[in-house]
Formats: sequence, C-alpha cells, structure tokens
Amino acid sequence: MQKGHYTYDYPRPAVTTDCVVFGFDGRDLKILLIERGLEPYKGAWAFPGGFLNMDETAEQGALRELKEETGLDLNYLKQVGAFSDVDRDPRSRVITIAFYALAKKSKVSGGDDAAKAQWFSLNDVPRLAFDHDLILRKAMQKLREDLHFEPIGFGLLDNEFTIPELQRLYEAILGIQFDRRNFHKKMLQTGILEEVEESPTNFYGSHNEMRSMSIDALFSDSIPNPHASYSNASDDSRSTRRWGTKFRFNKRRYDELKEDGNFKLEF
Repeated sequence: MQKGHYTYDYPRPAVTTDCVVFGFDGRDLKILLIERGLEPYKGAWAFPGGFLNMDETAEQGALRELKEETGLDLNYLKQVGAFSDVDRDPRSRVITIAFYALAKKSKVSGGDDAAKAQWFSLNDVPRLAFDHDLILRKAMQKLREDLHFEPIGFGLLDNEFTIPELQRLYEAILGIQFDRRNFHKKMLQTGILEEVEESPTNFYGSHNEMRSMSIDALFSDSIPNPHASYSNASDDSRSTRRWGTKFRFNKRRYDELKEDGNFKLEF
C-alpha cells in the first residue's frame, strides 16, 4: 500500500482537535474563543479547532487550526484528553482531542472558518458549541492539577515579576484567595525564584503595584521601610515586607528539584 493511501470497508469516526488557550491580564484569567462562521452552531462561540489532516499529528493539527482561526502562533500544548460521546457533533461521528495552552494575552483575529476571535474573562464565558463547556471544565481541572507540579503559570507573566503579581495569577487559576504573607513565604521556600537586583528608588515597585494596594495595606507593617536594614532581619520578616521586589523564574533550580522528585507546591 502506498504511503498516504487509505481504504476501509467499515464506518469510522472523524477526528478533530480543539485548543483551550488561557491568557492573563494581571487580574483575570482569560479564555480565547472563536465565533463559528459555518454550521453547525453558526454564530455560537467555541474553541479554535478543526478536522485533523491525514499527514499530521494531533498536536500539529491543533497548532495549525489555532493559527488559522485566531492568528495565534504557539509551539507548545498539553493534552487534556479525548472526547468521544456518540452524539457530540451533529454532522457525523466525530472524536476530538483537546489541548490546553498558556499564552500572553495578545491581539487575535478570526480567520478560516472563524468569523471572529476574542478573549473572554473566565467568569464571562458564553454558552459554548458542541461539548466545549465540558472540555473547558476538564481543561481547568487539568491546569489546576499541573500548577502544583510544574511552573506553567510563569509563562503568563513578564520575565520579571513581583510576588503579588504571581499571587494574583495563582488565585485566578485556582479560584481561591491566599494569605499574602503565607503565599510569599511558601513561594520563596520553593527555591525556584531568583531575586532581581533593584535600586532603592524602585523598592516599592511600580506605580500600578502601589495603586492596586488597599489603604489598609499601604499603612500596614508589611510594607517595607526604605530606610530599614535587613542584614539582621529574619527570613520571615523579609518575605512579608519586600512587597515590590522583583523576581524571575529559576529554571535550572526547578530542573534540579524535578529530577530529584522534590518539587510540589502545597497551599
């Protein structure tokens, strides 16, 4: 049989792929959706995706469809799972393989079969076509599980970030609120954060960081005194007072911890 030539004497399902792409705007977790331009579900919102070509893997097909329908060009996906309910697609027997990805929120535009592409806050996601509501729930579950064992969230932040920015991201993904001091301490104890040297004039962080703080926080003892010396301060006092200190992800240290099987985030 020649390569690429397939013959079958029995019915078989078609295969599609779908991409659940998460973004973050500093406050809310976002989901990338497309408005369907064709039937079925024309005019409804759905995840970017489409039918798999005979000469590509599921990952290749998912990335291709994502770029064609939204203009977003990624190179890494994580599989959520296969969805195979018999009546999930009114056209025919279709099995879909769903993936999730993390991407910095950027401009997108509809293309190919998509009339429109748009970011939605997780709390404002409309009713989705096919079984994409189920796929979203499963993707969120997978993302939250992975967050405890892999540093996947750092891809949604700038290369340099503050602990409060990291905390807002984790809260948005996990849907819970953390005590600021405990979160600060636990993240520093992981060993995967590397402090960035900053001048004293930048001690308080950016203007936006200050503006986002409550009045109570501004006058609490957790805000650093720019004239204080930390040479004799305890690790705990440091972790609760350096509000505006910038950090970056230390991949080398993470790889070492992962190889030893010692990395897990417990909150």
